[in-house]
Amino acid sequence: MPTAQDILANKPAVATIAEEATVMDAAKIMSDRHIGSLVVVRGDTIVGIFTERDVLNRVVARHRDPMEVIIKDVMSTPVAYCRPTTKLAECRGVMTRKRIRHLPVVKDNKLLGMVSSGDILAMEHGEQQKTIEYMYEYLYEGTR
Repeated sequence: MPTAQDILANKPAVATIAEEATVMDAAKIMSDRHIGSLVVVRGDTIVGIFTERDVLNRVVARHRDPMEVIIKDVMSTPVAYCRPTTKLAECRGVMTRKRIRHLPVVKDNKLLGMVSSGDILAMEHGEQQKTIEYMYEYLYEGTR
């Protein structure tokens, strides 16, 4: 069964932002990197997560100025996270129960990366394709 570490092996470093940054700063980073969330930090400590959903619901829908709004005032807390050894099925379950799409991966209080629901879907799809190919070969190639 694949784990969070299996996904991190193929991903770039996770993007972070200081809690005192503005929403506009966060939006620029997310846009430039084509990502949907940032881990919010105070020094080396994870204090929240800021997502596209936060921009929409806590800034845009409330007519707040992204140049003035500070991340710590609109970030999501507390942060659900997993460990590198957490099975993807468990990660998926946490995401479903908490209705979130991003899960930071932490080991020894150090941020290692981020697993998204899209990452899990892609990994599971790849595993299913391998199983289908194996079963096809077993059923049809073995009879020739």
